Amino acid sequence: MPRHLPGPSTLAFGVATAAYQIEGATQEDGRGPSIWDTFAARPGTVRDGKDGSVACDSYHRFDEDLDLVSGLGVDWYRFSIAWPRVLPEGAGQVEPRGLDYYDRLVDASLARGLSPMATLYHWDLPQALEDRDGWLNRDTAEAFADYAMVVHERLGDRVQVWSTHNEPWCAAYLGYAAGVHAPGRKEGGAGHRAAHHLLLGHGLAAGRLHEAGVEDLGIVLNLAPFWPETPEAEEVTDGIDAIRNRVWLGPLVDGAYDDGLLAVAPELADPQLVRDGDLEMIRGSADWLGINYYTPFHTTLADPSVARHPELDAYPGAGAVSFVVREPRTDIGWEVDANGLEELLVDTHRRTGLPLLVTENGAAYPDDRTVDGTVDDQDRIGYLRDHIAATDRARAAGADVRAYVVWTLLDNFEWAEGYTKTFGVVHVDAEDQTRTPKASYRWLVDHLAAR
Repeated sequence: MPRHLPGPSTLAFGVATAAYQIEGATQEDGRGPSIWDTFAARPGTVRDGKDGSVACDSYHRFDEDLDLVSGLGVDWYRFSIAWPRVLPEGAGQVEPRGLDYYDRLVDASLARGLSPMATLYHWDLPQALEDRDGWLNRDTAEAFADYAMVVHERLGDRVQVWSTHNEPWCAAYLGYAAGVHAPGRKEGGAGHRAAHHLLLGHGLAAGRLHEAGVEDLGIVLNLAPFWPETPEAEEVTDGIDAIRNRVWLGPLVDGAYDDGLLAVAPELADPQLVRDGDLEMIRGSADWLGINYYTPFHTTLADPSVARHPELDAYPGAGAVSFVVREPRTDIGWEVDANGLEELLVDTHRRTGLPLLVTENGAAYPDDRTVDGTVDDQDRIGYLRDHIAATDRARAAGADVRAYVVWTLLDNFEWAEGYTKTFGVVHVDAEDQTRTPKASYRWLVDHLAAR
């Protein structure tokens, strides 16, 4: 039988993927369009002008990919389910061929001794729901709970560990405030409205899944440490922290949005949005918390003479702040500092008391291929080594961290970056889809065997 949530005695390991980033087959077997299909089709939205229509073709190659997962020696395979593959219109008619695919994926994982960890929403909202205002519409939260139950009814006899959302901050604020992710809307305070409806969807689904017998249900957040560079930056940093971190943790732990958050997000004080009973339902709804960590943020007061970075639009209402990014950096421009992960795990454990899983951690690097086609990615090996060590330190400091999950198995469609940034421990040839394990893959095999 597959295992439940890993116990606290030892650190379990896994590797993660996401449906739109690897599956391809976006028009096969009745799958409906998602907001990412629509967004990527608009000129200028994705760096290389490409989309996830083929991606890594994992829809057809999942057996090969699961062989790579099991070859690592990990315990867990974290994957996401594509909502439009199961409910092409987001609600109503179920597409059995979509469920059949995830049936095969789960069974093939179990056959290899892998425990499946299923994410219900990794950003691929059915376009039909976005046509009705997407996460700005309360009905989408209800539709999400219905979808969750459809999936659980098919897979719940074999999948024990579930998460509702992956990085709802990105879905809400990059999607509806900054406009740099699907659906590409730049409506400022709409990010706060979307955030509440994402939390509501989590709460509604969690209640029904728990009633159906699920014991290990979580939500995956890209929480981040914010380090003010000066005393003057501390106040504005509080608003940034509220929108990135406390907007989720307040409802999940306390059943409330705190005053500091409401000062920068007055939309969350609107009784038409946040209705009686919403926050109480969300409180205590997670059995565990997933943390996706890549980089810390050094904050400073913004220089009005310097152009504002577009991602700062993802913190509507938070004031004149900017980020200082130090070296070393990954290929995507993110500072490398594993101390941020240690601090985040210890602080989040103290704040929530929940079991924690590092559900994503990894790095994009240029990954130049050698003459024989291999990738000697020593920079990624160093990144993973340091962050696994930081996770071990957090556990030694008392944080209840149960698992460390590498992002990601395969070089894939990296959202608005297209195929220009590679996070995988396996290289994927864009022409013929050949998979080639990198040096980091071999290092992980040896590291996990040694542990």
